[in-house]
Amino acid sequence: MAVADKKIAFLLTKGVEQVELTSPREALDREGATTVIVSPSEGTLQAMQNDWEHGDVFDVDVPVSQAQPGDYDMLVLPGGTLNADALRLDQDAVAFVKEFFASGKPVAAICHAPWILAEAGLAEGRELTSYASLETDLKNAGAQWRDEEVVIDGNLITSRNPGDLDAFNHAILQALATPEP
Repeated sequence: MAVADKKIAFLLTKGVEQVELTSPREALDREGATTVIVSPSEGTLQAMQNDWEHGDVFDVDVPVSQAQPGDYDMLVLPGGTLNADALRLDQDAVAFVKEFFASGKPVAAICHAPWILAEAGLAEGRELTSYASLETDLKNAGAQWRDEEVVIDGNLITSRNPGDLDAFNHAILQALATPEP
């Protein structure tokens, strides 16, 4: 199955780091994938630039309470401190991540997004990276944290920050282009 045949869920809410949404989404759109914003927010949500400045407003395509992991080929979790902190407290978002992860399909998380992996009990025993301030949280959740631009552990792809987006996007596209066993 080509990347163009894939449907990708982006799970995010208000306060998402705009470039961590738009850069991977644009990379996937260029390859013909279908990208969908899944969120506990209703209607629209405000993105941020560097957690401080308002960015663009994005439409929510599917409420997370109605989203079905089986409808998607990959889950992308953009960061942003406010976004990641709010998502890890949302029961529907955590349940969606757990169910998606259990499917074995690729999950990609950047910057602060791995917080939800810890909340969902999915960090234990995994090698991953994140924004540096999450290192202790993820180690406390049982992860093996590494300071690398991209860490791939099975179906999990993680990256540190917006400076790593080229490598993160490449890893996402590679995971989608690789035939499933």
